[in-house]
Amino acid sequence: LGIRGWFFFLFRLLHSDRDPIPDVPAVYFVMPTEENIDRMCQDLRNQLYESYYLNFISAISRSKLEDIANAAIGANAVAQVAKVFDQYLNFITLEDDMFVLCNQNKELVSYRAINRPDITDTEMETIMDTIVDSLFCFFVTLGAIPIIRCSRGTAAEMVAVKLDKKLRENLRDARNSLFTGDTLGAGQFSRRFCLPFHHSHICSTDFHLNRVNLEESTGTEGTPAGARPKKKNKKSYDLTASDKFWQKHKGSPFPEVAESVQQELESYRAQEDEVKRLKSIMGIEGEDEGAISMLSDNTAKLTSAVSSLPELLEKKRLIDLHTNVATAVLEHIKTRKLDVYFEYEEKIMSKSTLDKSLLDMISDPDGEYFKSELGVSMLQRCNKHML
Repeated sequence: LGIRGWFFFLFRLLHSDRDPIPDVPAVYFVMPTEENIDRMCQDLRNQLYESYYLNFISAISRSKLEDIANAAIGANAVAQVAKVFDQYLNFITLEDDMFVLCNQNKELVSYRAINRPDITDTEMETIMDTIVDSLFCFFVTLGAIPIIRCSRGTAAEMVAVKLDKKLRENLRDARNSLFTGDTLGAGQFSRRFCLPFHHSHICSTDFHLNRVNLEESTGTEGTPAGARPKKKNKKSYDLTASDKFWQKHKGSPFPEVAESVQQELESYRAQEDEVKRLKSIMGIEGEDEGAISMLSDNTAKLTSAVSSLPELLEKKRLIDLHTNVATAVLEHIKTRKLDVYFEYEEKIMSKSTLDKSLLDMISDPDGEYFKSELGVSMLQRCNKHML
């Protein structure tokens, strides 16, 4: 809809009840699932819109494309289907150098799901295909052919084999390859990408789309014996690209993060004390900006210090944020013994000498690794393969 060059857009969910708007074009942006394809075919049969621009997040299969074509023919709406695009956008870019898999139910595609002891071969294949599809979309968008390196005998190898096959099949068809011509820059073949299974400290929290959700305990003081425990306060924090501390330490080990939070806090306190000291020397109490603006040139140092107060307040806000996050993460680490798992993971990745073999560690019922939550999951997975 347009008025003097201004356009109005109406956003509706695909499966919501929608009335026909026969003089308006419709732009679809959907996953090519059976359910979504059926609803799009229904829209064609009901003649909901003037024209249809179909954008699929992942590549649509030939059979599903034929279903849409048959629906369009049956509804006499072939001319109304204006464009059909495979967008290859089955991933979410959170930052300039980080993306995540685009899956509405993150529990279906997760480390825990892959290592479930009762997982079936069909479920594992589905998870691997989902991961490979997202990675393939990422490389198509990036316009780069990866050199894949992975550890053998793991889920990472399964992903690597499937991704390698998918890339080779696409490159084999020179006319329709997604990695030729303008989409592939010079030297892209030499890029290196790995598929590691390594865990950041933030993974132990409810972390989704750069937002971490925490439960803060209200404490037990003043609670009568036998009374119901107080409810925990739920808080959400956004970790954005403007957060320098997050950008620097998002992949750091937890001990290093905790130490850095303490250093930031001490730096803030030193700056705050300096402002207070200068104000005390000049005989200024409180934060009277009028009094500060009337100071002579020899108080430039004080003026500069006071003018930095907004920056200090923002720094204090970020310190409080990361202190709360670090405290919540520490509780998860202690409960699930993730520090033990992380220690062994670091030793294995750095090829350091282990006290005992990996198999002995995960099968020792008295060992700390066995007691860790992820260690138990790994043991159950290993036992299934042995059987």
